[in-house]
Amino acid sequence: MKTGTKCVQGGYTPKNGEPRQIPIIQSTTFKYDTSEAMGKLFDLEAEGYFYTRLQNPTNDAVAAKICALEGGSAAMLTSSGQAASFYSVFNIASCGDHVVASATIYGGTYNLFAVTMKRMGVEFTFVSPDCTEEELDAAFRSNTRAVFGETIANPALTVLDIEKFAAAAHRHGVPLIVDNTFATPINCRPFEWGADIVTHSTTKYMDGHGAGVGGCIVDSGRFDWTKYPEKFPGLCTPDESYHGVTYTERFGLGGAYITKATAQLMRDFGSIQSPQNAFLLNLGLESLHVRMKRHSENGQAVAEFLQGHPNVSWVKFAGLPGDKYHALARKYLPDGVCGVVSFGVKGGRPAAEAFMRRLKVAAIETHVADARTCCLHPASATHRQMNDAELCAAGVSPDLVRYSCGLEDAADLMADLDQALRGA
Repeated sequence: MKTGTKCVQGGYTPKNGEPRQIPIIQSTTFKYDTSEAMGKLFDLEAEGYFYTRLQNPTNDAVAAKICALEGGSAAMLTSSGQAASFYSVFNIASCGDHVVASATIYGGTYNLFAVTMKRMGVEFTFVSPDCTEEELDAAFRSNTRAVFGETIANPALTVLDIEKFAAAAHRHGVPLIVDNTFATPINCRPFEWGADIVTHSTTKYMDGHGAGVGGCIVDSGRFDWTKYPEKFPGLCTPDESYHGVTYTERFGLGGAYITKATAQLMRDFGSIQSPQNAFLLNLGLESLHVRMKRHSENGQAVAEFLQGHPNVSWVKFAGLPGDKYHALARKYLPDGVCGVVSFGVKGGRPAAEAFMRRLKVAAIETHVADARTCCLHPASATHRQMNDAELCAAGVSPDLVRYSCGLEDAADLMADLDQALRGA
C-alpha cells in the first residue's frame, strides 16, 4: 500500500460483521478461562492481553499503523513523547552507560537526558548536529550504547544529517534513535537513511488536533543486537524476571527490542497511552498525509513572506534556499519540511511582546504542530525567568518567535502576521 492508504487503512482490518472503526477497548483487564492460559502470557509463551498497563488491543492496532508508515518491524504506544524518548534509550542503556546525542534536541528531552537520566547513572555527551565525522567519532566511548537526534529539531529547526549520524553509530556498534515528530513519516522515513529506532510525540502532527497526548516507538528490526551481546545484555542474555527468556532468541531481531520495552519498562513504569487517546490518535492519522502537505505549504509560504518583511530581522526554515539546512532538507525532506517557522522581530523583546499582543488568527500556546495556527514567544513565556544574556546563552534570543502554521488559508496567516508586525 502507498503511504496515504496506510494512513487510512493500516493497522486494523475488520472481519465480516466487525466494527469498521478501531474499537475502543476501554478495559483495564481481560478474562481467561484457566490460570494456565493466563500463565502462558506471563511467561511470554502466548500472544494476548491481561492488563492494559502493559498492552491494549486498541493501542496495538494504532501502533501497527504507525509501524507500517515508518516501515518498521514492531512498535508500541506510550503516554507521551517524553515517555517514548525515555523508553527508547533506557531500554538499552542503564546505570554506567553512555549515550551520544545531538545538542539541538527539544529542551524537554535535553533535560530528561542531562538531568534526570544522569541521576539514574546514564551519561550523555551532546554534540553539534553540524559536527564533523571526526568530532562525532570522538564523542563515543567504550560504554556508549546509542546515538539520539531529531529529524527536525524543536525549536532550533536544525535538520539532522541522518546518514552521517547512522554511519558513526554503526561504526561503533550502536543504534541510531531518531525523533521524527516534526517531519512525520509523510515527509521523512529515517529507516531509509540508516536509522534503527524512531520515536514520535504523537501529540503533535500525528494527532493534529490538540486532543490527546501520546508517544510512539518504532523499531526497524535491522540492528543486530546479537553482534554485541556485551553491550546489550538485556536483549541478549536471559531475563530472570520472565523465567530466563532471551529476547533476541525468542522474538528475533524484528521483535526483541519492542517486546523487552513492553515486558519490562511498560510493566514497571506503566506509561501507557489510554485507549481513548489511541482512538483519537488514529482519527488524526487517517488524514495525516493530507494535512502534512498543507502544513508544509503554509510553512513555506509564511517563511518566504517573513523573509521579505521589513520588521523581521531573521527567519529559520529549512525550506528557504538561503537557510543553513536547505541542502539537507532537499535530501531528507524533498516533499516538504513542516509547518513550524522561527523568526526574529526587529526591536527585540519589547517589539516581540507587542507583536504577540496584536495577533488575531494565531493562538498563543505552548503547543505546536496543530490544525490551528499557534505561536509562542519563549522569552516572555517558557523562558521568562531568564534575562537577555541568559537567553542568548541558551540559544533562544529575546526576539525569537516560534510560529506553527496550521491548516488555515495562508493568505489569512500572512495578513495577520503583517498587521501584528507593523503594529509592533
